[in-house]
Amino acid sequence: MFILIAGGGIVGRGITKTLSKHHDVVVVEPNYDNCEKISAKYGAVAIQGDATKLNVLKDAGIEKCDYAIGVVGEDSKNLLFSLLCKNFGVKNIFVRMIDPEYREAYELAGATNIGHSVQMMVNKFVLDIENPEIRRVASLSNGKAEICIITLNNKAKCTGKKIMDIAKTKGFPSDIVIAGLFDLEKDEFIVPNGNTVIRDGNQIFIVGAREAIRKTYQFFLK
Repeated sequence: MFILIAGGGIVGRGITKTLSKHHDVVVVEPNYDNCEKISAKYGAVAIQGDATKLNVLKDAGIEKCDYAIGVVGEDSKNLLFSLLCKNFGVKNIFVRMIDPEYREAYELAGATNIGHSVQMMVNKFVLDIENPEIRRVASLSNGKAEICIITLNNKAKCTGKKIMDIAKTKGFPSDIVIAGLFDLEKDEFIVPNGNTVIRDGNQIFIVGAREAIRKTYQFFLK
């Protein structure tokens, strides 16, 4: 796929590092030093310029773009970038939102995926402070659901039980999904089904809303 990224700062470079391994990535960044870092470290094409300028976007290949990602540090520029991408017919427009007041404007401008970086950071810090035993892996649907890892100890009430039986137990949140297990002793990842037995020391990958994840952790350690 051909991916165009507006912004070569910390966020833009982080995305480029991952995506450039398997896709054609072009980054538009006004800072010369950042462009040099991107080209040297990741082998991606870096164009020094303003991603809100038509001629710059055309030079970057906007007309053949599969995904456009706006991660400039200003909502006003990401918004204009989204609008220009929409006018060029880009179907997948991802943007980094700084101020949530811009959400409706981003939607009108054609953004198909909006990431609120500040809110995701707040959610992570709150979860890590209040429940340090729960390790947050990722956020889904702009924070509506979380993927977290819970490491069980010998006090866990579910040890030795099947997942289907645990799910039926009173007090287990109905809106939680056990998506995976990692057996530390065998160094093995397990994709579970209802008959999978949870063992002492397993790491459980769970998916659900933040409050449901807290309740699940409390349930396991009752």
